[in-house]
Amino acid sequence: MKAAARLVLFSLVFAGALAAQAEPAAVDATPAYSAARARWQGELASFAAADRERQPAPGGVLFVGSSTIRMWSRLADDFRQQPVVINRGFGGSTMADCSLFAADLVVRYKPRLVLVYAGDNDLAEGRTPLQVLESFAQFASTVRAGLPDTRIAYISVKPSPSRAKLLPGVRETNHIIEAYLQRLPNSDYIDVYTPMMGADGRPRAELFRGDQLHLNDEGYRLWQSVIAAHLQPPEAAGTSIAQGAR
Repeated sequence: MKAAARLVLFSLVFAGALAAQAEPAAVDATPAYSAARARWQGELASFAAADRERQPAPGGVLFVGSSTIRMWSRLADDFRQQPVVINRGFGGSTMADCSLFAADLVVRYKPRLVLVYAGDNDLAEGRTPLQVLESFAQFASTVRAGLPDTRIAYISVKPSPSRAKLLPGVRETNHIIEAYLQRLPNSDYIDVYTPMMGADGRPRAELFRGDQLHLNDEGYRLWQSVIAAHLQPPEAAGTSIAQGAR
């Protein structure tokens, strides 16, 4: 797509994405939601069982998204300065899935901050960057409708060596979501893409497991350092939200 045509198309979708903030769609009665619940029934049942055993307190930091979040086994320890850290990653999920389950996996926990990582599976399944933006906008809309003061952070799509052919789409996805978040109050764009690229312009293979798709310990250490810079102590976060800071 030529640059001018892409700009026009992005402007139209961007306008629609912003409008969605005021009129969130009800997804829990749609065929897409029913199909997603059937697909992810095991994971959803596991989350429900964990909640019955120990219901997370409200006001925490919640991570949701695909396998990169699900496989972060040291997540709570890596951010132990936060009193409540909730992992609601479900492997293989897409941004489209996260938008459908925003009420189930985010709103119900009443976090003060939600961080979402999803999008690369969407691209791998053939969705466009603009479709990923639309799904993220719907996710943000649902969260804001239920939790107007909750901060929303998007962790950029990572550059995976095994998906090198998707890198142009990854860069475009990150670019348009970053632009969207610049217009969304009380939000953050967290760039993990840049530090995961080497000086040779290729993804840093040493950050990944043997499949060259999922992060190894070194990769998670990098993510922890990048994300930690965006996490405030609960008291400071509450002050920023009250002041309406971005």
